[in-house]
Amino acid sequence: MLSVPRRMFIALSLLALTACGDAQEVTEETALANLGDFSYGYNVVIAKDAQKAPFSRTASEEEIETALKAAMQARLGRYDGDKLYHIGIKVDAYGLAMPGVPVLFTPKSVLVLSVNVWDDSQELKLTEKPKLLTVFEKLSGETLIGSGLTRTKEEQLAILSRNAALKVERWLQENGQWFGVEPIAPESSDADEARAALEVLAPEATQAASNSN
Repeated sequence: MLSVPRRMFIALSLLALTACGDAQEVTEETALANLGDFSYGYNVVIAKDAQKAPFSRTASEEEIETALKAAMQARLGRYDGDKLYHIGIKVDAYGLAMPGVPVLFTPKSVLVLSVNVWDDSQELKLTEKPKLLTVFEKLSGETLIGSGLTRTKEEQLAILSRNAALKVERWLQENGQWFGVEPIAPESSDADEARAALEVLAPEATQAASNSN
């Protein structure tokens, strides 16, 4: 059984990545970030062989790819900078919270993504290695005990996809030098992203590692 300190650590780790509300649908009033010369090129999303989290509803490759591509286009397709940048996303894993499952195992729905960026004009891959992003539904009165009771699979996937697009947008800002602007401070570290993904996708492994220390 997890110790109290360990439970607290898990809760705080997840809370750090779910502090704000879910991303709303993009409208004409949605503010643009400072992305310099960025203009969205190819919108590539691949969900083949994505791992399904324990106690997750099942979504098809097509369902995941369609939802995520639409959210990415809605958010990043608004930019009209002078240069094209292509973004490729591999969906490594997903979780869509089921109803009636203890919060310890599925605190919320999740997407785990590996993201790469290419500069079209230079024919250059800007990411030395894929950027791991772990994206959750945000904490609210509806989702504190898991959204499986309050949201359909389609609603969960749409919200996760909007949150993912927003997180990708912010990560691009963190690498503003690619687009000729000043970068902003990172919101989380690579270790934070990896730890958060493991806590949801491999709870038994993280529990065993904790018990062995």
